[in-house]
Formats: sequence, C-alpha cells, structure tokens
Amino acid sequence: MPGLISQPLPTDFNMDKDDFRRNKTLGKNLMCRLKCMFTSSSAPERLSLEDTQQWSQTLERLLGSKYGLATFRTFLKSEFSDENIEFWLTCEDYKKITSSHKMSSKARKIFEQFIKAESPKEINIDYHTREEIKRNVRNPTPQCFDEAQKIVFGLMERDSYPRFLRSEMYKTLLESLAEDDARG
Repeated sequence: MPGLISQPLPTDFNMDKDDFRRNKTLGKNLMCRLKCMFTSSSAPERLSLEDTQQWSQTLERLLGSKYGLATFRTFLKSEFSDENIEFWLTCEDYKKITSSHKMSSKARKIFEQFIKAESPKEINIDYHTREEIKRNVRNPTPQCFDEAQKIVFGLMERDSYPRFLRSEMYKTLLESLAEDDARG
C-alpha cells in the first residue's frame, strides 16, 4: 500500500535491537516487582534461583509455581498473547464450581470471552472443537472445556513456553537471582 509510511525509517532503527532492549528492561522491571512481591517478610517462601531454574524443566512445573505462573503471565502480556494462559486458568477455576447455576453462567461467559468466533480473547482452536463446546455449553459439565484446554496447553507448551525460556525477561531474572546467591 503506497503512502502508508511517509517518512523513511531512521538509519539506526533495528527492530531486533529495540526488542532486545525492551525485553531486557521488562526483565529488570519484573525482577524488581517480583522481589517486592515475593521477598517481603510476610511471604512464607522466597523466590530462589533453584526454583526458577526448575521452571525450565516442564510447563507444568512453571505453572505449578505461583512465582512461575506470575512471571509467565507477565511475559505473555508483554507479548500481547495472554489469551491462552487466561483461558487455561479460567478453565481450572471453572472445574471447581459445584453449583449448576453458577456453572451454567460461567460456561456461557467463557464461551463468549474465549471460544466464540471474533470473541475478545478468542483462542486458536479448530472448528470441530469450537462446535462441540457450543453444544456442551447448553448443558455444561466440569469437563465441557477439557478438549479446548488440552489444545491450548499444547500450543503454550510448543510455542509460548519455549519463547519464555529464551526471553531476556527469564534470563535477566535468573542472572539477578544468581547474583543475589553469589552475594550471600
């Protein structure tokens, strides 16, 4: 489309370098926030280098850590790709509902927010799964989103999680905790 960019890009413009700086800054800012949140005297456990290193073993290990989950969510939000983790967490909460009335209401909300085509946080699932959920929401059960949740978990495991492990945010967090350990 001619005419969209009226001025040439600056000669020092380098998207990779700008992304690197942005992620490095995000990593440092995250580290400050995590330290404030998790090293307060009221916190029963501190964020440790060993725990943080274990996040790289499996996505389950990362999500099973309150610090890991908080860090992963922050990373995904920084990439504007947090719909999958939000859906997965919403489904985990949904499964705990015992009231059929609340379950029905929550199922409709989940469908409207994540499943329905063109929804605000539409997740990437196939047509067959989307249609199956559409039918399931009419008579919801705790398992009515299980297939979509499995698909989303697989997407995170293959895409978002490896990106997180390679991110400057995660690397900076590890470096900062290693420096803290070295100081004693």
